[in-house]
Amino acid sequence: MTLKLGEYLNFAIETAYQAGRLTLGYFLTDLKPDFKADDSPVTIADREAEAFIRARLEKQFPAHAIIGEEYGEKAPDQITHRWIIDPIDGTKSFVRGVPLYAVLLALEIEGQIEVGVVYFPALDEMLYAASGSGCFWNGRPTRVRPTEKLNRSVLSFTDPANFAEYGRSAAWERLKKASYYRVGWSDAYGHALVASGRIELMLDPVAESWDCGPFPVILREAGGYFGDWAGNETIYGREAMSTTRKLLPEVLSIINGGSTP
Repeated sequence: MTLKLGEYLNFAIETAYQAGRLTLGYFLTDLKPDFKADDSPVTIADREAEAFIRARLEKQFPAHAIIGEEYGEKAPDQITHRWIIDPIDGTKSFVRGVPLYAVLLALEIEGQIEVGVVYFPALDEMLYAASGSGCFWNGRPTRVRPTEKLNRSVLSFTDPANFAEYGRSAAWERLKKASYYRVGWSDAYGHALVASGRIELMLDPVAESWDCGPFPVILREAGGYFGDWAGNETIYGREAMSTTRKLLPEVLSIINGGSTP
């Protein structure tokens, strides 16, 4: 089935919204997580939300591939379309009753993310975009901030211990010193804050593809950048960074040990 991007986007918006409402049935209920091999938590809410999304996708687009955090990959032969699911990005926040968790849903077509939706159920806040159509925050067009220099910018992150664990301590220290204010609005929320013009830089030294799915198109359409720490727009770099196009050269220079360009 071939649809226009707007039709895929509408489907993704409705699906992410419904999955998010499902998760709210478990939020603030003292839910006990299980722990996966990598020590990350998973709950019945994660599993049910991903199963719900998969069922909708498989019914509507049976020839499309699907990859999700909890149930892996379904990949038909000769696929051009692949959906990328994270049913709850920020499960650590979710199980503690912190409302900054999100449902992430994206569509990759021939290797490029063309549709992306991020929904924060506990905040009832949504960001979405399709290539060529702009980025929207709760139904209104949104853009990244026009900040000129990193020394007037807000930097966000998830777990500061990860910078040392993944060999990014030196770059992290340089970026901390170069930025105006540093605050841990973690996981998807930090990237959404960049896209919606509320902060200028979000860093994750470790990330999987499903943690990143919607953000390349969302940041691109908002006038920003999402990708790895080398300046490549990708969800497969095993790390993640969101910033503005204006600040990107300065950020990359500092990461690489240089000074402000």
